[in-house]
Amino acid sequence: MTRTLLVATAVAMLLAPRAFAADLAVPHIFTKAPPVAVDPGTNWSGFYAGLNIGYGWGRSATTADFIDSGGGALLSSSAGKFALNGASGGGQIGYNWQREMFVVGLEADFQGSGQKGSFAALCAGAPDGVQDGICTPGHRGDNTFDPALPVTFNLTQKLDWFGTVRGRLGIAVTPRVLLYGTGGLAYGRVSTSGSVSAINVGGFPGADGGTFTPVTASFGSSTTKLGWSAGAGIEGAFADNWSARLEYLYVDLGTVSGSLATPVIALSGAPLVVGYRSHVTDNILRLGVNYRFSGT
Repeated sequence: MTRTLLVATAVAMLLAPRAFAADLAVPHIFTKAPPVAVDPGTNWSGFYAGLNIGYGWGRSATTADFIDSGGGALLSSSAGKFALNGASGGGQIGYNWQREMFVVGLEADFQGSGQKGSFAALCAGAPDGVQDGICTPGHRGDNTFDPALPVTFNLTQKLDWFGTVRGRLGIAVTPRVLLYGTGGLAYGRVSTSGSVSAINVGGFPGADGGTFTPVTASFGSSTTKLGWSAGAGIEGAFADNWSARLEYLYVDLGTVSGSLATPVIALSGAPLVVGYRSHVTDNILRLGVNYRFSGT
């Protein structure tokens, strides 16, 4: 019996550490997940300034009139549209107010422009078998006549510079991307130059052998016009206080006009006057970069 007790004691001693170890709970170590990076967004509020460069697809809807100054009669009129295309570039300055996703701003810009185009008009001469043309007389001799010749008018226009003062209304569609619409006042200088050329047909009435005298006249003028503009754009922040944008702008500068008294002899014997009226519009696509003086 003593031997049996000793064996049981020994077995119990061998099993005891394993049972005790099994009863001990293995501690569970909790680890905190790394924080998720959150884009702090952009504060669009505050003053900003920047530069831009773009291209303009302008248009001049022009009417050229040929007028007899002797009685003011409109002898002929030609209408057409021609392109005023070219590059433009300049700078802008503005201020934004942001509340939650919405951004309201005011911006002014000034652009130099290389946009220009040309237009030609013609007052026809006399058709076959007819002495006088639409704008000028021919010459009649005893046995024959010298028909009137056409009058040509060439016009060139250039948009020298323009600027706008506009409101902006936008929404931050992501923390760093702003979509906006814009509209307001536009102003710009349109330079117009032109030339008129013709051949005055004359001579003594009833005498054969008329005279043919080439005559020309030219002019140039510049007019600053006030109009309106509207457009839209997208702007994205790419670094602290810096943003880039793509913008479309429509500009309407209204109508420029002028006239020129020429040495061309009209049907009444008085000088022929040539006038023009041009409605100037522009479609501009430009890239820009801005620096905000406050905000992140």
